[in-house]
Amino acid sequence: MEGISGTAGATARRAGLLPALASAVAFGGSGVAAKPLIEAGLAPLHVVWLRVAGAALVMLPVALRHRDALRRRPGVLIGFGLLAVAGVQACYFAALSRIPVGVALLVEYLAPALVLGWVRFVQRRSVSRSAAVGVVLAVAGLGAVVEVWHGVSFDPVGLLLALGAACCQVGYFILSDHGSDGDNPVDPLAVIAHGLLIGAAILTVVARPWNMNWQVLSHQAALGDKSVPAILLVAWIVLVATVVAYLTGVLSIRRLSPQVAGVVACLEAVIATVLAWFLLGEKLGTWQLVGGAAVLVGAFIAQTATPKAATDPVAGSLANAESAQDQDQGLSGTTRHA
Repeated sequence: MEGISGTAGATARRAGLLPALASAVAFGGSGVAAKPLIEAGLAPLHVVWLRVAGAALVMLPVALRHRDALRRRPGVLIGFGLLAVAGVQACYFAALSRIPVGVALLVEYLAPALVLGWVRFVQRRSVSRSAAVGVVLAVAGLGAVVEVWHGVSFDPVGLLLALGAACCQVGYFILSDHGSDGDNPVDPLAVIAHGLLIGAAILTVVARPWNMNWQVLSHQAALGDKSVPAILLVAWIVLVATVVAYLTGVLSIRRLSPQVAGVVACLEAVIATVLAWFLLGEKLGTWQLVGGAAVLVGAFIAQTATPKAATDPVAGSLANAESAQDQDQGLSGTTRHA
């Protein structure tokens, strides 16, 4: 029985890795599409609003179909929209106005380490040394990818904003994982749809899209040495970099665990850099290649690691709940993969 259980666990982790990588690719492609729009005359916060509001419209029929989700799990959905959708992006873009991009990105991607802290000190569950090593290696590699040492001065407010983005990122991983806990789990599609609607409402107040330069959308935007319709870039950001990215991200977290999925998500920075190299002509340096390799190795180590067995009453109850949840997933598999 123990051998069968171990094989099933390994199969589940492998099944969770594919959507995690798909999510990293989708999220990583958002910057390559957004940068030409910003250079064409759109404010960064307006690009964020287009991304979230457009995706919310796409997912509106799903939200209507799962409208009872707000009544059953309002905290999870509101928290997801506030933290994972609006909070991460608003804090990150605000941080960019005060500190270097590399510094902001590195601080934001401290989220996997913060998730480990949550699991260890709040949930009181032991974390394997391999997962911890993977986190440290991935974060260190990420620092090399973004060449964080190029930052000369650090604005305290900017650092706090970037840390706020990291904390919101933690909320994304934790809330997505908790969405499947208990006797009344929320379907991933409902989490995505309602989260985007809530996030769009919040960002509408913050971004004030009525002041946006809408004419940019009717013109061409420069993507490297080519010109593409701006509206096509918006469509990519909405459909792929948001709808597909969030959906596959939630699915991967439920199959891998929040701390492991968080480390795999660090691949987003590597993928974004590679795409920028090929599409925008932003070539990789030696340190970026070395750092990218470190992120890949760290993600692999974390993906192959498993949390240690719980040894205290709180963790024990959580383990029992997870065991019951695993048994229930066989009955709800069709819904979860819809």
